[in-house]
Amino acid sequence: MFNRSKSEAPTSTDSAAANEAARLQAEEIASGKGRATPSRKEREAANRRPLVPADRKAARVADRDRARVERERQQAGLAAGDERYLPVRDKGPQKKFARDFVDARWSVGEFLVPIVVALLLVTFLPFPSDIKNTVSSYVLIVVWGFFLLTVVDCLVMGGLLVRRLREKYGTAERGVRWYASMRAIQLRPLRMPKPQIKRGQTPS
Repeated sequence: MFNRSKSEAPTSTDSAAANEAARLQAEEIASGKGRATPSRKEREAANRRPLVPADRKAARVADRDRARVERERQQAGLAAGDERYLPVRDKGPQKKFARDFVDARWSVGEFLVPIVVALLLVTFLPFPSDIKNTVSSYVLIVVWGFFLLTVVDCLVMGGLLVRRLREKYGTAERGVRWYASMRAIQLRPLRMPKPQIKRGQTPS
């Protein structure tokens, strides 16, 4: 008399389904989603990704566009001196200070390449033969003289830079003189990262 009929007896499958539904409902309430929890089939379908895109040409175009945008972002970050996009040789506060130190001053070396090119072009002008040798000799003397001035200027600048770095950081990184000198002999508009300080400004 106390036995239930077969139609009223709960099966293990129904019990498991009810427990799963209750668990999902509890998770939904706890997380405060405010929306229905996706079923297992929906989650599996969302996780499926085709190994080969349906439209390969469109996928290649999209990949090229993403690569171009990333390159432009990296180039802009490098030009702005963003540490995330700098190569190893440009990273660090001392390298940043060295760049600002160089960019804040006039350097003899930044005029080296334009002057050398201009003087070499002078030697190709159609001078008379008796004057041409004299002009070539003077050009060679000026080029070497300007080169020596550049070396002296870089040595002086390197010494001042190292002193400032030691005052600010307690020590100077190895190779920072060479790093600053290589920047000093570049034309200001061509320096990379781009100058972040005006001439005459004091590097911070």
